[in-house]
Amino acid sequence: MYAIVEIAGKQYKAEQGKFLYVDLLNGKEGEKISFDRVLLTDNGGKVSVGTPTTGTSVSATILKHKRADKVIVFKKKRRKGYKVKNGHRQGYTQIQIESI
Repeated sequence: MYAIVEIAGKQYKAEQGKFLYVDLLNGKEGEKISFDRVLLTDNGGKVSVGTPTTGTSVSATILKHKRADKVIVFKKKRRKGYKVKNGHRQGYTQIQIESI
């Protein structure tokens, strides 16, 4: 059984017991959260689709908050003396799907 869930404006495929890396969520580590925007569920070939489907939710546990590797952003305009170097680290949350 799996479900397509909308979390923080993005869609993820959630299966029971799997780990997901999603955009940074509010909440503490070990806290249980529930997602109500379930767009599709598949239960052994029986598919239900909605925008969102009614009466279905996905519960998960927040495992940890992390940050991704640094991405270097370098801008340059030749012959103008313009150079800018910035770094960025995106925050994300690791969750484990408990039930659908």
